[in-house]
Amino acid sequence: MTTLSPHQTIEIIPFEGAPLGAEVTGLDLSQPLADEDFKRIHRAHLDHHVVVFRDQRITPEQHINFSRRFGPLQIHVLHQFQLSGHPEILIVSNVMENGKPIGLGDAGHFWHSDLSYKETPSLGSLLHAQELPAEGGDTLFANMHLAWDTLPQALRDAVKGRSAEHTYLAKYAELQKRSPWRPNLSAEQIAQVEPVVHPIVRTHPETGRRALFVSEHFTTRVIGLPEDESRDLLQALFDHSVCDEHVYRHVWREHDLVFWDNRSLMHLAAGTPDHLRRKMYRTTIEGDTPF
Repeated sequence: MTTLSPHQTIEIIPFEGAPLGAEVTGLDLSQPLADEDFKRIHRAHLDHHVVVFRDQRITPEQHINFSRRFGPLQIHVLHQFQLSGHPEILIVSNVMENGKPIGLGDAGHFWHSDLSYKETPSLGSLLHAQELPAEGGDTLFANMHLAWDTLPQALRDAVKGRSAEHTYLAKYAELQKRSPWRPNLSAEQIAQVEPVVHPIVRTHPETGRRALFVSEHFTTRVIGLPEDESRDLLQALFDHSVCDEHVYRHVWREHDLVFWDNRSLMHLAAGTPDHLRRKMYRTTIEGDTPF
């Protein structure tokens, strides 16, 4: 259906000196978005891998509706932290109310690509700032296309044609020991996150670019290698992926909406001081089976 909405005065400004990312100004997602404007945003997302929409004073419904223009949304396995009335939104927060966490407070503690542990991992995620701390709370993004492009030949040869296992439970017990934000999982929840196998080097389905697709959080082993060789190879890939020249640090501003490509990037939460409140709303768009 054609959207007859008026054009907005959008400007796309790449981040200077950064290996990824662009800021989108002049956009108000509380207003209807014309098809041509949507196409520009879609293109910017593919070109820059992270797009930052400043000062978006939008409702959860508007957040969900914009996200859905890119594809169907995925519901996170931790249903305990869904926004009431909006299961598409995961609350990412360190806030405790009545002695209980209102959201997932240690989301992003390890480098990862969202939902890589699913048969159809995420296309992208949109995180909307609701309440920001006075210090800390940054998010780091690593360009996995660059990680592949700059991978030493010996490592390229080592991963050629190989796949790796991803599992949501890889570090769950470790996280559960150190924080109050990881509830015990029901049998039904565990059944939703059975281990999956994906290629170590994936091809982006829209751009055709190749990217490394492993992470310290969810990737547990290289298929067909002895345990020690698998561990050493994965560690070398992790270390190379997140070297400084591949990473952009996002310092959040009030009402930022940040949209990243999980097929191109990994990300990491830099952490928030325990005494400061941080609350974010996240939607996650379903992607394709990696190839």
